[in-house]
Amino acid sequence: MKNISTIIDKALLTIDIESKAIANLKKLINSDFEKSVNFIFNSKGRVVITGIGKSAIIANKIVATMNSTGTPAIYMHAADAIHGDLGNIQKEDTVICISKSGNTPEIKVLVPFIQNYGNKIIALTGNPASFLATNADFVLNCAVEKEACPNNLAPTTSTTAQLVMGDALAVCLLDLKDFSSRDFAKYHPGGALGKRLYLRVNDLISKNDLPTVTSETNVKDVIIEISEKRLGATAVIDDNKIKGMITDGDIRRMLEKHHDISSLTAKDIMTANPKTLDADAMAIDALNTLEKHGITQILVVNKEAYVGIIHLHDLIKEGIF
Repeated sequence: MKNISTIIDKALLTIDIESKAIANLKKLINSDFEKSVNFIFNSKGRVVITGIGKSAIIANKIVATMNSTGTPAIYMHAADAIHGDLGNIQKEDTVICISKSGNTPEIKVLVPFIQNYGNKIIALTGNPASFLATNADFVLNCAVEKEACPNNLAPTTSTTAQLVMGDALAVCLLDLKDFSSRDFAKYHPGGALGKRLYLRVNDLISKNDLPTVTSETNVKDVIIEISEKRLGATAVIDDNKIKGMITDGDIRRMLEKHHDISSLTAKDIMTANPKTLDADAMAIDALNTLEKHGITQILVVNKEAYVGIIHLHDLIKEGIF
């Protein structure tokens, strides 16, 4: 059993080898990369990405990244392609073939068929002199000095380089498309990420009650209103205008200061001119506002009209926190 220091040294060496390979990719970005991005951007078709072995796994990841950032893409396994899956390729599609050596048997069989269909081929390879590279329309060089594997066999550094080159393609296409956070939200509606991007304050307060008292409401009735509406606060409204806000904390402070509360009204304990948030604001902005001011709830307005209260618990329940 190897000692911990040896294991850590090997881990650091792996990271060092792969990070240097990624940095070296900057020297390999050339006009073919620019042409590839522009061709895909101007194409009416999809991007079909294919590979074999570990490169096939990277192809799947690049497909996922492109689809999530507005570039339609599909995955096609190189071996399956020559057994029926070539039907996936449509007339306007661009094909990206991923292969470290560029000389695998499946790639050698596949490339001529793609050429016969008339589709453009982008080679993403570590061997610019390979069969794939010499038969492609554009070549993205992902050459690496060595694998992180001590035997220089297992695809490690090479697949990392392929992945980074794919990310570079996707990000450049994203930029050309002016792909915004709103666009991103359309492709990521599920989970916490999607909710951070599309969920608005108005979506949350619609589920809540509307605790309301006037400035002359007796404190006892204020407590009842806060308790019944279960938001830990109430707005103080006079003539349809917000005059203040009363929270659980205000109630506790009042009880600490006063033995007799029978004569107190809302205006005696409220926070005047409270902070508000627009109903159209993003839920994530509501969270940031609560955190910034160290509060757990805030009044929500629509054109200055009081429409509800959003509580920190609402955001936690929706997975925004």
